[in-house]
Amino acid sequence: MSAAMNSARLSGPWSGETVRSDEDQSVLAAIRRGERIKATVHDAVHSEQHVLNIEDFSLWYGTSQALFDVSMPIPRGKVTALLGPSGCGKSTLLRSVNRLNDLIDSVSVEGEITLNGSSLYGPRVDVIDLRKRLGMVFQKPNPFPMSIFENVVYPLRIDGVRNKGILRDACEQALRGAALWDEVKDRLAKPALGLSGGQQQRLCIARAIVSDPEVLLLDEPCSALDPIATQRVEELISEISERYSVLIVTHNMQQAARVSQYTAFMYLGHLVEYGPTQTIFQAPALRETEQYVTGRFG
Repeated sequence: MSAAMNSARLSGPWSGETVRSDEDQSVLAAIRRGERIKATVHDAVHSEQHVLNIEDFSLWYGTSQALFDVSMPIPRGKVTALLGPSGCGKSTLLRSVNRLNDLIDSVSVEGEITLNGSSLYGPRVDVIDLRKRLGMVFQKPNPFPMSIFENVVYPLRIDGVRNKGILRDACEQALRGAALWDEVKDRLAKPALGLSGGQQQRLCIARAIVSDPEVLLLDEPCSALDPIATQRVEELISEISERYSVLIVTHNMQQAARVSQYTAFMYLGHLVEYGPTQTIFQAPALRETEQYVTGRFG
């Protein structure tokens, strides 16, 4: 690693101080000792327009803290990947955005998350309405036991849409957006459970985008798929990012490098380094980030 990388100065409201190699070596050790760190956030992140802002966000499961003062703006119209070892808080942070963690009685939070400037945790926030603004796709495909058509338009029916023409048009648009229309257009009345695993996951993506969400949240969407289906979904993510802001959790570093424009490295509930994906993988500021993305630990 060059001397310039070891002494790179990064600016911005959440960035760290001048980074030196002797400091780099202590960052993860400091986290393991229970110390708070200042995340290294690259200038390029702050130069973007932001659809989400996560500010000093912490989360506890009972008395066990899972997220520690996470601050990161999420660029609009880009794919941002969350990377880190198992148990580092990636999925917890993702689920905090659409408040799925609220379903756990012992959860408490501090800090703020805003979506296009509006608070997600304010006292008057309607969580059901909030989740309509945030499409969510989980690790394993979870089609409902109903037809392909009804799976796609289910969010619209819940929202009170009854006009058959509107539902048909929305279904086709969403399936085209999920690169699935040509494969299923002649069997929309057939059960969704009859689709292959990769098709089911693309169906779930169609269901997530049918309401035109402001952000699409993907929680390891390819972890249960074979390599061919994974490639199709990755291609779809790249296409979708032209219309949606995407926040994706992935354990696959090569996948993050392929599909995202920005990458955040997390460790034990802390944001460690966050910047353009190419920089994170080729010239990170922190030695720990380099060691993780090159497979030396984790």
